[in-house]
Amino acid sequence: MRFLEDRFALAAHGTTVRTEALAGLTTFLTMAYIIFVQPAVLAACGMDFGAVLVATCLSTALATVLMALLANYPIAVAPAMGHNFFFAYSVVLGMKVPWRVALGGVALAGVMFILTPGIGLREKLITAIPTSMKHAIAAGIGLLIAMVGLQWAGLIVGAPGTLVALGDLHGRPVLLAIGALALTSILMARRVPGALLWGILASTAIGLPLGIVRYQGLAGRPPSLAPTFMQLDIAGAFAPGMVAVVFVFFFLALFDSVGTLVGVGSQAGLMRDGTLPNARGALLADAIGTVAGAILGTSTVTAYIESGAGVAAGGRTGLASMVTATLFLASLFLYPLVRMIGGGYVVGQTTLYPVIAPPLILVGTMMIGGLRHIAWDDPTEAIPAFLTIIIMPLAVSITEGVAFGLLAHTLLKLATGRGREVHPLMYVFAVLFLARYAFLR
Repeated sequence: MRFLEDRFALAAHGTTVRTEALAGLTTFLTMAYIIFVQPAVLAACGMDFGAVLVATCLSTALATVLMALLANYPIAVAPAMGHNFFFAYSVVLGMKVPWRVALGGVALAGVMFILTPGIGLREKLITAIPTSMKHAIAAGIGLLIAMVGLQWAGLIVGAPGTLVALGDLHGRPVLLAIGALALTSILMARRVPGALLWGILASTAIGLPLGIVRYQGLAGRPPSLAPTFMQLDIAGAFAPGMVAVVFVFFFLALFDSVGTLVGVGSQAGLMRDGTLPNARGALLADAIGTVAGAILGTSTVTAYIESGAGVAAGGRTGLASMVTATLFLASLFLYPLVRMIGGGYVVGQTTLYPVIAPPLILVGTMMIGGLRHIAWDDPTEAIPAFLTIIIMPLAVSITEGVAFGLLAHTLLKLATGRGREVHPLMYVFAVLFLARYAFLR
């Protein structure tokens, strides 16, 4: 215990080994779905399901351990949702790029990640982002998490004309999610430690006799990694047609990682005078994870917004990340059990996740508190903040929210003669965002 105290400075962060363990477990349970979603997505473009599952667990464990050791942050790192769809459906299936070449492109983008922390680009970006935007990013991520949670609970469904509508409140999985949401909310209101985790475990126990959660065993032999290990085509990724693809891989991961670190870092109270003290180590962790992931056979790896669940459970140090990483490694052998908790329940053409949806909804409520710090009476601050907040959940993209907010902030400051309030780096990225929308979409 003394070693853990010294290594992760638990007392200085006002936390304990037990709290960090609960936080790490909570983060794991809320993001365990990636173990099964990632292989399903990449299998659509011809990659081996089992190999991608193993690559996902290994790259997540490696990058999350690096996050713990290099930055001492309670933030997990895993293959990014959204990036995997861009990889599979836009690049491989849409552009007809072989998946091995696409993996080579991910690796090149990862190398760029490693170089940019070396010159301090991303740390400078965190400093350059306006304070109001930082709070807006955190709130936008919170709403994005909550929206995903509402969809996975079946409370919100797609609807022609209105885009979304209220789901069937009489369905068993929806009722389970509502009950878990109510129970977890009560536990949180009563300030019960690990409330999110207890809510997950309670809903799992209730879901078993209802047939919503299906017992699938405890252990199993891991699939082979051979079909994807070292299969990336670096030479092919240098083809002229891949330049834009590599740039987008880098560009998306750049703003997703910065946005997530700022958002979760703000929630955890890790920000100091508008900066993230150990940003370089944190960014290097997901950079190395991306390269390792490409070698193992998975798409871009980045900091995960679901880490907000662990932070909400009390996680404040890298010890929580170590617990999460260990559980991902254990998942290689216990994946039937993980699938039982993190797996979905099929209703018609839709898959719901009633066990892990409630924590995501509640994390959203915790991440919007920073909105009170935004100068809503100043349109040059309020409008960019609002666009950041609203675009993230509606476009289902952290990157798009940051882009719209940053462009609006730059434009409004210039139009009102306050251009000097904008950091020079913001002008650079405003031009890059404009170029992206003009030529790459």
